[in-house]
Amino acid sequence: MTLVAGVDSSTQSCKIVIRDADTGELVRSGRAPHPDSTAVHPGKWLEAFQTAAAEAGGLADVAALSVGGQQHGMIALDEAGEVVRDALLWNDTRSAQAATDLIAELDEQQWADAIGSVPVASLTVTKLRWLRDAESENAARTRAVALPHDWLTWQLAGGQNLQNLVTDRSDASGTGYWSPRTESYREDLLERALGHGAVLPRVLGAHEGAGTGTTGLYQGLLGPGAGDNAAAALALALQPGDVAVSIGTSGVVSAIADAPTADGSGMVNGFADATGRYLPLACTLNAARVLDWAAGLLGVDHKGLAELALKAPAGAEGLVLVPYFEGERTPNRPRSTAALHGMRLSNTTPAHIARAAVEALLCSLADGIDAVRAAGVPVQRAFLIGGAAQSEAVQQLAPGILGLDVLVPTPGEYVADGAARQAAWVLSGKPEQPEWSASGAPKVLAADQLTPQVREQYAEVRELTADR
Repeated sequence: MTLVAGVDSSTQSCKIVIRDADTGELVRSGRAPHPDSTAVHPGKWLEAFQTAAAEAGGLADVAALSVGGQQHGMIALDEAGEVVRDALLWNDTRSAQAATDLIAELDEQQWADAIGSVPVASLTVTKLRWLRDAESENAARTRAVALPHDWLTWQLAGGQNLQNLVTDRSDASGTGYWSPRTESYREDLLERALGHGAVLPRVLGAHEGAGTGTTGLYQGLLGPGAGDNAAAALALALQPGDVAVSIGTSGVVSAIADAPTADGSGMVNGFADATGRYLPLACTLNAARVLDWAAGLLGVDHKGLAELALKAPAGAEGLVLVPYFEGERTPNRPRSTAALHGMRLSNTTPAHIARAAVEALLCSLADGIDAVRAAGVPVQRAFLIGGAAQSEAVQQLAPGILGLDVLVPTPGEYVADGAARQAAWVLSGKPEQPEWSASGAPKVLAADQLTPQVREQYAEVRELTADR
């Protein structure tokens, strides 16, 4: 049996899965936590990798390995390859003003045309502008810029030489200075942000080898790696017309497309995927925590919340929750607040409130699907993933509200699984992707009973609260 490994170096932890390269069968796995901070020294990720690898039984028998990871972020390296300062993660918002400043210099559509996205605080380009303005000495010391998965792959290959840094197109497309349309860096945008040029990782093809591990950590073939959403799409073997709807802390709607997008509204990020196609993506700020809120309010667990929600009728008899507890990104309403509208004595029972919460979550995600469609991307079916996707109420209501057939894959570590599938692809040396999907056969939920009135009343209330 030939083995491959996939790594998910995420915000919270490092997870490693080891699978049969030919069948995708899971052989063993391991994990280790990351520090709970938005600014972390990358060395902590390497330590977690070592711990997770040991828990997975070691990597001595692994023929190929790829790293999937959290996107965006900023790792600044000096001329010796040393870390200049703690890496800023995607969720570090100190660069919010830098994003505003960059948009003042080039407008939203100019940025979208250049890089497929409009700058927000998560993108690397805004963090480099923050570094230039807030820590000018560190900016001046910076000779190379890497992303989390780039840096970890580089460490496995021995590190040291900055010219050996590599990345892939999916992660490069989230930097703010790489163009999915031209498949090349926009070094003028890098210099606009940082104030000078820097060494950037070489962008590898979808199944191009990234060299071999040369340290005691790992000594086999290395794949190019991928950003987390692209790796998950690879695990699910998504095709054009498919959209992954991920319900975690945030909600992510990501589709596979044959052509790049350039949405000047900023609602859709025009990323690349891990196969040579594109991954237009919309993000909502309020997802699984909407259900957490409702469960806490009603004093039930998530199973109890689902049971309550399924006892109430579609539309909750006019009770509508607009779930913008933390503002919202899709649509872009950062100062909005949540609202519960249409309350009457008859429709404020626990069942109605539970139903309104589930419907609000799904309507918000449907807004993300609409944004992707508005960017010119066909959407034909949805894959429901993430922790909250296991809610029975979410599964039962999703097809009717989303207006799509919904597939629910077997729960898994999709990012690590996608990285493992990529490792098997690189190892095979073939242009075709491996035939196996790490997610197994999904449950199929047909959209045979649509509930358009739910979205209609949600949209009406959403607009009533637009200025709140």
